[in-house]
Amino acid sequence: MTLASSPAPATSAVSTAASNPAVTGGSVPAPGSDCTAAFRAAYENRYTWDPGFGGYRGRCVWEQGERRLEGSFTVGADLKATVEGFDDEEVHKAVASQLWEVAIHRVRRSFEQTHGANTFTAGETDAVGTEVIVGGKGVGDRYRIHNDVVTMVHRHIHGTVVTIFTESTTDTGHGYLSHQYTSQYSDPATGALRGGLSRFTDTFVPLTEAGPWVLGERVIETDSEGDSGRQSFRFEDLQPLA
Repeated sequence: MTLASSPAPATSAVSTAASNPAVTGGSVPAPGSDCTAAFRAAYENRYTWDPGFGGYRGRCVWEQGERRLEGSFTVGADLKATVEGFDDEEVHKAVASQLWEVAIHRVRRSFEQTHGANTFTAGETDAVGTEVIVGGKGVGDRYRIHNDVVTMVHRHIHGTVVTIFTESTTDTGHGYLSHQYTSQYSDPATGALRGGLSRFTDTFVPLTEAGPWVLGERVIETDSEGDSGRQSFRFEDLQPLA
């Protein structure tokens, strides 16, 4: 199956004030209350692959400015990506990194496995969603949720902080995938920004009519790098391994 023949996925904005419960008068968790159930609902609404994922393969076209390179890839049932055909080692690593990052976020883990050692308290609600303040093992992390979607992630990871805002999503019929979102790294102690703001646009397609949904294209634009900061990764001729 090629990307060109895939049906256009349905996408929807998630952060507009017009649809926000805080603006329209809908029910939201009261500040200071336990919001574990609401956060669990958003967590379990994410799209993940069914157990028994068999892997897939295809071609990748990478573009940045006037440069264009092509190669091939395989993502195994073990979620490991094998990339071939790229002479540029940095591009090779970048392609492998996109495939790996998408795959690990499709792994299905129960709420208890991921968040069983955490507590969740509601903060204020704004146009992005209701703040979820994490206690316990993940203390210092924060989220925002709206309409069973995690609209903001603020997490401490390996000595840095990453803050992600989801602006629109793709509805697979079996959970949502982030379509447009931003990512910013910062210093956990001072809050100083590390690097520029990156804007992502992810287009997912079903590998077969029954799925699974996989990445068809990713466009990354980074503010601090000008035109040269725009990269696109297109994944084409996608075929299941099994």
